[in-house]
Amino acid sequence: MQSGLSALLMATLGVVAPPAQPGLAAVPGRPAVEPAPGRPAVGPAPARPTVEPARWPAGSVAAALAVEVMPARPADAGRPDEPPPVTIVRYTFNGRAGSILNESGLGHALRIISGHGGRVRPVVHGPGTALAFPPHCDAAVCPHVALQAPNSADLNPGTRNLAYGAEVLLSPRSTSKGQNVVQKGYSKTSSQYKLQIDGAAGQPSCVLVDRRRPGIRIVRSSVSAADSRWHSVRCERVGVRFEIYVDDVVRGRTRVPAGLSVANNRPLSIGGKGAFQDNDQFNGVLDNVWVRIG
Repeated sequence: MQSGLSALLMATLGVVAPPAQPGLAAVPGRPAVEPAPGRPAVGPAPARPTVEPARWPAGSVAAALAVEVMPARPADAGRPDEPPPVTIVRYTFNGRAGSILNESGLGHALRIISGHGGRVRPVVHGPGTALAFPPHCDAAVCPHVALQAPNSADLNPGTRNLAYGAEVLLSPRSTSKGQNVVQKGYSKTSSQYKLQIDGAAGQPSCVLVDRRRPGIRIVRSSVSAADSRWHSVRCERVGVRFEIYVDDVVRGRTRVPAGLSVANNRPLSIGGKGAFQDNDQFNGVLDNVWVRIG
C-alpha cells in the first residue's frame, strides 16, 4: 500500500524514480555486494548521482492530495439570496400622549380602537413608559381596546424568516383562556402570525397559519409569564424551525413546512383582535413590541 502511494505521489509531482539495480537488494548487517567464493570482497559501491527533486508550483501538493469538502447548508437556513433581516415595527410607547409611533422609521403608526369604555394608560417602566390594558373582567360586557396599524405588504413575511415579540407584565390573577399580545391575520379566515398568553397558567405561545393550507401551527412555552414580573417573550421562525423564547431562553420548539406562507390584508393588532366583545383582550402591561422579517 505504501509503495503504491509513493508511486502515485511521484507520478503526480513529476518525479522519476531511478531504475532498480538487479541483484543488489540490501540485507541488514551484510555488505552491499556479496563477494564471490575465493575472491576478495568488493568495496562499497560508488555513490550514485543525486536525483534533483522536481520543482512544482506552490500549492500543487495540496491540489493533488486534498479534496475540498464544502460544509452542508443547514436545512432550516434561509435562502442564500434572501435580504438581511429588517425590523419593520418597534413600539416603545414613550411618545406623546395619544401618539403611538413606530420607531423603526417605516411608518405603521398605531391607532387606538375601543369599545365599552376600553382604554390604555401609560405606566412607568424603567426610564420610559409602557401601556396598561383593561384589567381582567368576568362581566357580560367588558371594556375592550386594541392598538392597530393598517395592513401593509411589508408586514407580511410570506415564507421568509420571521421574529416578533414584546415585554409583558401579567398577574396570575388576570389570566384567561387566551390573551393576544401581537398578531396579524386571523386563524379561520386568513393566514396569521400571533403571540398570545394562554390559559389559567399564563403560558405564552406562538402561532403560524399558512395562507394556502389552513391549520394552526403552535409552539407553547414550558414556563409561565404570569407572575407579576416583566418578561421578554419572542417567537422566531427560521426556515422550518419555529421556537418560543422567554427571557432569551428557548422554552418551546417545533417544525413547520418550509413553504408555509403568511400574507393577508388584515391590520397588525396589539393587545387584542379588535374592539368587539370576543377580542381575546390582553389584561396586563405591554412594552417594546416589535416585528422583524428576513
